[in-house]
Amino acid sequence: MNVVEQSGVARDTGRRQHLAALDGLRGVAILGVLLFHTGHLAGGFLGVDLFFALSGYLITDLLLREVIATGSVSLVAFWGRRIRRLLPALALMLAVVTLLVTAVGPPDLVRTTLSDGPWVQLNLINWHLLAESAGYWDRFGADRVFGHLWSIAVEEQFYLVWPALVLVVAKMGRRVAGRVAVVAVLASVLSLILMIALVDAADPTRVYTGTDTRAFSLLLGAAVATRPVRDALARALGAVGAAGTGGAGVGGARAGGVLVLLAAGMGAAWWFTDGVRSGWLFTGGLFLHSLAGALLVGLCVQAPHALVARALAWRPLRWLGLISYSVYLWHWPILVLFSPERTGLDGWGHTLMVYAASIGLAALSKYLVEDPIRFRARWARGHRGLLAFVALMLALVVLWLAVPAPAPVTIDITELG
Repeated sequence: MNVVEQSGVARDTGRRQHLAALDGLRGVAILGVLLFHTGHLAGGFLGVDLFFALSGYLITDLLLREVIATGSVSLVAFWGRRIRRLLPALALMLAVVTLLVTAVGPPDLVRTTLSDGPWVQLNLINWHLLAESAGYWDRFGADRVFGHLWSIAVEEQFYLVWPALVLVVAKMGRRVAGRVAVVAVLASVLSLILMIALVDAADPTRVYTGTDTRAFSLLLGAAVATRPVRDALARALGAVGAAGTGGAGVGGARAGGVLVLLAAGMGAAWWFTDGVRSGWLFTGGLFLHSLAGALLVGLCVQAPHALVARALAWRPLRWLGLISYSVYLWHWPILVLFSPERTGLDGWGHTLMVYAASIGLAALSKYLVEDPIRFRARWARGHRGLLAFVALMLALVVLWLAVPAPAPVTIDITELG
C-alpha cells in the first residue's frame, strides 16, 4: 500500500538510513492482502494493520526529525510530498478503471463506480461506504471496484491530522518526543475504547473501516517511533546503548528472539484468524496485533542484523514492498473485472493471473508515472505543482460528470400480479 520515505532511528543528528527490512515488511503485508482476497489466507486482511503500523512509525519518525532539525513542521511541505507520492498512481488507476468499467462492466458496477469515485478523490470513501451500509465482510462478491480504498482513505485522513498535532506539540516547547508519545498512546487507547463500544457483533464493518476506531493501528506505530518508547524498548531488551545514546542499538540475541516470537505470533494470527467469525478482533485483538506490528517495525529498525530483519531484506520481497502501494491499488479492480466467470480460470490459475496483472501494472505505474513525478519532475513542486494538482483534481471531477451513468432500473407495477 502506502510507501513513506524510510529512515533509520531518529537520532539527534537527524541522519537518515534506508532500512531494507521495512521494504520487506511491506512485501509481506501486500502478500497477506493478496492471499486473503484470492481466498488462500483467511487472516491475510491483517496485512492492512501491518501497513498502518509501519506508516504511523515512518511518518512520525520523519516529523520528529524535522522538529529536531528545524524546531517545527512544515505542513505545506509534508502534504506536498504526500500528494506527489500518492496521487499520481491513484489518479491513474481511477481513470483507467472507471473507463474500463464503463466499457465492459455491468450497469450496477458502473453506477457504484461513478458513485464511489468522487469520495475516493476526497479521501472519504470509507465513510461513504459506511453511509451506504456497504458491509466489508460481504462486499467481496458482487462488488465495487473502489471498495478496497477505504484503507487508503484512513491513512490519508491520518496524514491530514497527525502532522498538525505534532506541530502543535512542537510549539509547546521542549520534550516534544515525550509529549508526542503520550498523545499517541492516549489516542490509541481512546480509539480502542471506541471500537469496543461501537462494535456490532452481527456486522463489525463500522469499527473495522471507521477512521476513529482504526486510528490505533497508526498511532501505535507512531508511539514506537518516539525516542522515549524506543529507549524503553532498548532497555527492556538489554540495549547496547541506553537512553543516553538514543537507544540506537539493541542486544542482538534477545532482540532477535523477540523478533522471532513477534513474527511467529503474527503469522499464526494470519493463518488461523477468520474475520467473519473472530469477534475477539474487535474487543482488543486488532489492537494487540497492531501493537505487535509496531514493535516488529521498531525492532527491525533497532536490530537490523537480527535473523528476521535479514530475512525481510530478501531482495524479491523488498522489491514487492517497493511497489506494494500500486499493487494494492490495482489488485482489487482486477479481481472484480476479471472474475473466474469472465476469464474461465479458477483456483491457482486465476490467482496467478491476478497476481501477474497486479504486479505488472504496479511496476509500470511506479517506473513510468510515480518515480518520474516524485523524483524528477520539477513542475510537480512549488507553484507549478499546485497548479498541476488543481488541474488533476478538476480533470477527475470532469471524469465523474462526463461518463454517462446507466439508466436506473424501472419496474412496471402494472405487470405485477
